[in-house]
Amino acid sequence: MNSRRAVVVDTDTGIDDALTLVYLAAVGGVELVACTATHGNCSTADSAINVGHVLGLCGLPDVPIHLGRRGPISGKEPRYSHRVHGHDGLGDLGIQKLPSTPRDEPAAEALVRIAAERPGEVDLLVLGAMTNVADAIAIDPLVLTRYRSVVVMGGSGPYQPAGTILEVDANVDADPQAAEVVFGAERGHLVMVGVNVTSPAILDERFLATLAAQPGPVTSFCTAILSYYLDFYQEKWGRRICSAHDPLAAGLLLHPEWISASADGPVNVRDDGYAVRARLMRTAVLELPAFPLVDTPDTHVVLDVDQAAFLAEFTEVMANADARLTVQ
Repeated sequence: MNSRRAVVVDTDTGIDDALTLVYLAAVGGVELVACTATHGNCSTADSAINVGHVLGLCGLPDVPIHLGRRGPISGKEPRYSHRVHGHDGLGDLGIQKLPSTPRDEPAAEALVRIAAERPGEVDLLVLGAMTNVADAIAIDPLVLTRYRSVVVMGGSGPYQPAGTILEVDANVDADPQAAEVVFGAERGHLVMVGVNVTSPAILDERFLATLAAQPGPVTSFCTAILSYYLDFYQEKWGRRICSAHDPLAAGLLLHPEWISASADGPVNVRDDGYAVRARLMRTAVLELPAFPLVDTPDTHVVLDVDQAAFLAEFTEVMANADARLTVQ
């Protein structure tokens, strides 16, 4: 890690979000400034409860939690990923959640305040629907310029070669209008970590066994929720594996040197009638698309990463999370 990072996490706390929070708490050199709860994997209210549980489990009960609105900025009813993450966001495992109380200050106002209080010092990691960030931009159109960086787990990268099928761009699809606002806003350094690069970051049963071999309150929690996640995805892949979507985005925030290929350019939110995606407006060979595009400020779009370096650190940190958190 290049230097100590102060990070705000905007999250729809499902299973991979929870693993990401543990990673950030245990990796060392990270100050968790606040967490803002949004919708997507579960409801905004359940997301906040899950954040509170993970932070309490990691010995960080004083990190402020702020609630965002319950659904998209369009006013449509939110859609949740209950089949993937369980109704409660953490696998419906009957976990007795540690108590926590969100702050009265709404998420969007907290995002604006933190950026104004510590300009250029804090990174914003966006792991869910971009509703809270869009609401913050409505309050202060320059809010993203005040963050040291903004790393978004969302988007699909450039257009893929013919015949390539991508994972669902869930965080964009959860609130497309909010994603349009974010990718169209003035910013300093905005990084898109899309499903084009997170999907190949595979966690498998060997990773699960490594966690299970180091029993403790944190690793046991992570083992339980990840096991549920692998059970779901085995019907997709024929194996008990999953993609480390949110953890990879966190890893790249802390280790931008792991980005091995990238491109800068405008990102547009596109609806093909079946799915909504945020795309770098370039083809697979980084040429302009065949249709007019919306001119937006350049986004730094990740095209490839050092997966081995990420998985090595993530495995070591997560397997030793209890010991790491004890000595911090």
